[in-house]
Amino acid sequence: MSYTAPVRDMMFDLEHLAGLDSIAKLPGFEDATPDTARAVLEECARFNQDVVAPLNRAGDLQPSTWKDGVVTTTPGFKQAFKQFAEGGWQGLQHPAEFSGQGLPKSISAACTEMLNSANLSFALCPLLSDGAIEALLTAGSDEQKQRYIPKLISGEWTGTMNLTEPQAGSDLALVRTRAEPQGDGSYRLFGQKIYITYGEHDMAENIVHLVLARLPDAPAGVKGISLFIVPKVIADGRRNDVWCASIEHKLGIKASPTAVLVFGDGKGAVGEGAVGELIGEANRGLEYMFIMMNAARYAVGLQGIAVAERAYQKAAAYAKDRVQSRPVDGSAAQSVAIIHHPDVRRMLMTMRALIEGARALALMAASLHDVGRAHADAHQRAAHEAAYEFLVPLVKGFSTEMSIEVASLGVQVHGGMGFIEETGAAQFYRDARILTIYEGTTAIQANDLVGRKTVRDAGALALNFARRVGQTEEALKATGDAQASAMAAQLATARAAYEQVVHFIAANGKSNPNAAYAGSVAYLMLAGILMAGWQLAQSWLATAHLPGEDAAFAQAKRSTAAFYCAHILPRCGALRDAVLQGADSVMALPVEAF
Repeated sequence: MSYTAPVRDMMFDLEHLAGLDSIAKLPGFEDATPDTARAVLEECARFNQDVVAPLNRAGDLQPSTWKDGVVTTTPGFKQAFKQFAEGGWQGLQHPAEFSGQGLPKSISAACTEMLNSANLSFALCPLLSDGAIEALLTAGSDEQKQRYIPKLISGEWTGTMNLTEPQAGSDLALVRTRAEPQGDGSYRLFGQKIYITYGEHDMAENIVHLVLARLPDAPAGVKGISLFIVPKVIADGRRNDVWCASIEHKLGIKASPTAVLVFGDGKGAVGEGAVGELIGEANRGLEYMFIMMNAARYAVGLQGIAVAERAYQKAAAYAKDRVQSRPVDGSAAQSVAIIHHPDVRRMLMTMRALIEGARALALMAASLHDVGRAHADAHQRAAHEAAYEFLVPLVKGFSTEMSIEVASLGVQVHGGMGFIEETGAAQFYRDARILTIYEGTTAIQANDLVGRKTVRDAGALALNFARRVGQTEEALKATGDAQASAMAAQLATARAAYEQVVHFIAANGKSNPNAAYAGSVAYLMLAGILMAGWQLAQSWLATAHLPGEDAAFAQAKRSTAAFYCAHILPRCGALRDAVLQGADSVMALPVEAF
């Protein structure tokens, strides 16, 4: 099935929820008007629909292959990446001084969703390059920025993130890769990294690996980790001593080569040890790598929305076409398309509401980041960036968990045919499954939400979001509309559940950490559900400002928001109860009993 980018819905969110007009008034973003955004999104939609999306199924059936250290990507990927690079898509949100386009993250985020909907495996290569660019912009020297960033933005080179080792997954204190200083200021790296997305491929002439490693005199633990640039090909054209030992065979995202990389195995042309250079200061590598990780975590949240959108489109098309059974209300004497049956409609509405809520939340979060970067007032920058940082684990955790639910519903709508690979519904389910794992599992996002985002300030920022939800409730009631009043009541109930959990987490985070962290994922999901519902409620209010020719679109937005409030928001009560009443049962069973 072909992919149709939801440009209309994205533009609505950008204009009415993300405040694109206000962003275009910020220094450096003056060209980012709604007209510019619409033109960029429409061109992005054409590229992804026509060039990238047709390769999605091929990538699942003909994934990347490895032979003697060389990785060959799916037929068509190399040519599509060349077009992607030539179109300037890699540099959309990166600075103009390095040949980027300097557009706001909010516009770039919509384009990122399209790319991932079109082909998740393909989109992973640009995602890692984005992270490398962000890390270099923050911690790289002027010379490093000038040497690497323009090549990454042009697509001549791509980037990777090298954290994980066989013994060091989420616990990076266990990293063993070592970096030995040389007399000329360079370093030689030795070690092995696993799960390196696009760690080897044939789509670009060079790959810039950003690698966590330890110096000989480094302190133990995470405080002794430094960050290094290790290019596949060094400046004089010689092949570096970094070698792809294999690529993984995976449940999903099969076309994306997930590499095992060996540094210092003596296979390069530079002698033993991979030649690298230090980024920033020694022993601050994890701090710098978190810049990449934070950018990647937000982007993975967009991936969740993207895969869910693709699964929804396929399920809706199938439901309109598949004829089966007479309607329960007797409105037809013969069998009808299954979309007429109430439970199929319930599944499709659940899919649609979750996607639109998550998208609205993600684009609103991106706008906070834009203000946090560009506002003239330092206090406003800090406040908006803090709000964005609070939402990142929600965008990542909630949106990716949501994608699994939506992709599963997509299989269910197809019935038995959804379990058959030929229909393609199963690919979205398989692809979605990695999203809650890489770039920090849902539990890691939840731990971040508890420790860094709630306990640290005693819940102040979390409760400030609750206050803003309350303001939306009042605006809904003020309309005098019965549907809006019902939504306001449902929002209020969910908000109260959220506030209770925030107080519980803040009170127990330090004094009884097992209780707080046992409910961390439930807290994250409750917060994500509420914040997405809040944004859909905002969208309901915004439809009043749409012109008459958008009547059908406005009605669809209102119906979707009302469905979300009636069917999704009630989950918040059960999640609250799990946090407040379920902590003891989580740790009750002794280890020996498992």
